[in-house]
Amino acid sequence: MLKLDETDLKILDVLKDNSKLSTSKLSKKTGIPITTVFNRIKKLEREKIIRKYTINVDEKRLGKLLTAYIVIHYDISVWDKESTRGELRHQLLSLPNVEEIKYISGRFDILLKVCIKDMDELNSLILGKLRKIPGIGQTETFFVMEDVK
Repeated sequence: MLKLDETDLKILDVLKDNSKLSTSKLSKKTGIPITTVFNRIKKLEREKIIRKYTINVDEKRLGKLLTAYIVIHYDISVWDKESTRGELRHQLLSLPNVEEIKYISGRFDILLKVCIKDMDELNSLILGKLRKIPGIGQTETFFVMEDVK
């Protein structure tokens, strides 16, 4: 594991807010010389600490007014074979409007983050697609009331 110093952390902190900033703007925002910023970013990319640069989309402006988290109990007896795990992954990745898929510990096994336009779309996702995947059992849905961070 690569040990990060204060300079690395400062650069990462600014990039988390806006990954589109140029090296010179990053240098000005952090007070770190431009060549140092450039070299540190290259090192962080090489070490896979920075895996990709992405965007943060305002889903509401795209008509997806509801964000929800669906926790899923998965029947582990179906999980026995490697091919079953691969097929589950493939089926979860193909679900529409799913933003994140996490395997979790605790009472449930899988956590999905979905952005949807309305309850009909959620109903179609859960009852029409998700529950048809072999091994998917009980689900529970939590709606986001407000995004803070």
